[in-house]
Amino acid sequence: MTVTRFQDLPLADRDHQWDGDAADKRVRAWADAEDEPDAAYRDAHVWYDRDKAGNFGSYKLLIADVIDGGLKAVPRAVMAAGNVIQGGRGGVDLPAEDLDKVKAHLARYYEKMGETAPWQR
Repeated sequence: MTVTRFQDLPLADRDHQWDGDAADKRVRAWADAEDEPDAAYRDAHVWYDRDKAGNFGSYKLLIADVIDGGLKAVPRAVMAAGNVIQGGRGGVDLPAEDLDKVKAHLARYYEKMGETAPWQR
């Protein structure tokens, strides 16, 4: 189980709408990962289960979408992921030892957006 490497993706516009299901479909097509996940697909997420890397259900906290032909971090997705790791929407099932790394990863995007992560306030 692992936290993905920080990609420093460009940010989408702050008002860009977020639809995780639609974004997942676009990311799969963009990454040419429609049959099974690959490294490009992984880069759109914050966490995945390395032992089950060939299973789409092993990837969690999607924060990116394909916009203008490239992968961009979507501020609303980053905020949604931040909410989920704090227990919102039922939370997310992650190993306790990965939680601080996930928060650090997300905090870098909050900083890029000019904000402070909620758990740092």
